Amino acid sequence: MSNMKSVYGQAKDNYMFKIRLKSGLLFVWCLILTVICLLPIYLLLVNVTRSTAEIAGGFSLIPGSSLSKNIKLLTDSVQFQNFKPLIGYRNSFIITASSTFLTVFFSALTAYGIHVYDFKLKEVSYTVILLIMMVPTQVVASGFLNFMMKLNLTDTYVPLIVPAVAAPAVVFFMRSYMKSSFPLDIVEAARIDGSGEFRTFLTIAIPMMKPAIAVQAIFAFVASWNNFYTPSMILVTKKVNQKTIPMMVQSIQSIDMKEMGALYVAIAISIVPMIIAYVLLSRFIIAGVALGGVKE
Repeated sequence: MSNMKSVYGQAKDNYMFKIRLKSGLLFVWCLILTVICLLPIYLLLVNVTRSTAEIAGGFSLIPGSSLSKNIKLLTDSVQFQNFKPLIGYRNSFIITASSTFLTVFFSALTAYGIHVYDFKLKEVSYTVILLIMMVPTQVVASGFLNFMMKLNLTDTYVPLIVPAVAAPAVVFFMRSYMKSSFPLDIVEAARIDGSGEFRTFLTIAIPMMKPAIAVQAIFAFVASWNNFYTPSMILVTKKVNQKTIPMMVQSIQSIDMKEMGALYVAIAISIVPMIIAYVLLSRFIIAGVALGGVKE
């Protein structure tokens, strides 16, 4: 009997050792990933405080003492006169807020229609939507630009906002979320109570999809805010009062690389909204990804 207890105790100790070892390895791996993700942001903040000579001398983890000088150069120097962050924030926010709303609303509406209604070629339609995800933006860029030129929509924000209606990846996520968390019985109950189809979507589906909508809104906001390729292609005259924040940062990078400290300040200014969004809404990202990550 004592031998059996000792064997059981040894097996239990081995099991607990494996659990602790696995937990320790996972902790170390997560710590490494955290450092890899945060290190570029930390180096950016360090370089904001360093002079051009210090930056040219190599990277450092210790902040410098040239923050005020770099800010003064960015705001007062003639070579950075085209960098107007308030105008850039305004333009980026108009484009980003509008496109984010269109993306999440119409993607939710599309996913709702595919999930709730049973019609011919339903799965084929959904498959076609998913296939569009495989087409890179750069492949259709030339045709898209020519089409916008024929419509006289270059140098306007319309081509930067309206195409956000079609977002296949968001539709895929929304439908995956609805398959796991949206029962069809509640739609039938709403119909029995006399609720119209669109009213059902607005008053029942939208509130139940809040976690998924919040996550995709964050991702869409970040992608649109950081988008440089499409605005630089559509806003052909490159007027300062039309430029987005990424376009302004790129324009001062191409003008002069002698004052790298000021350039890092400009880059830091451009990512402030993204940092704030992630800090405030990170819990929605974690919850929404967990809820939406189901198998098709």
